[in-house]
Amino acid sequence: MTDDDRVSPLGDPRSGDYAGPVSGLFRSLTNLLATVVAIAQTRLELLTTELQEEIHRAAGIMLWAFLTLFAAGIGLLLGAMAVIFVFWNTHRLLASVLVTSLFFGIAIVSGLVLRAKVRSKPHMLDGTLAELAKDRAQLQNRLHR
Repeated sequence: MTDDDRVSPLGDPRSGDYAGPVSGLFRSLTNLLATVVAIAQTRLELLTTELQEEIHRAAGIMLWAFLTLFAAGIGLLLGAMAVIFVFWNTHRLLASVLVTSLFFGIAIVSGLVLRAKVRSKPHMLDGTLAELAKDRAQLQNRLHR
């Protein structure tokens, strides 16, 4: 029996099924790269989904805010004119000041509500950032084993 006739426990290097340390390392690197690409693809899909939802949400909010402001503005203007016309002959200056004060009060309350809404809005891409943090923690745990 010659040296060429003996079969290594790792396989025959000439036949291509040699499972030595180098082959195992390449297989591990390939698996790692495939995992990283799969994670990146999933996270990018999540990112684009969240961005699309945020754009739709913002567009809807802007549309309804415009319609609300327009309708409220027209209604308040017509109501103010009606109050002023009712008191035109007797107390037109007092009626004008009261109506104007009411509008400023509404504007202040609306501004405070708007500020509270903007401050309480969840941060953009929270889901994506949370998933990326979990991925990073899992990869760090695997590396430190």
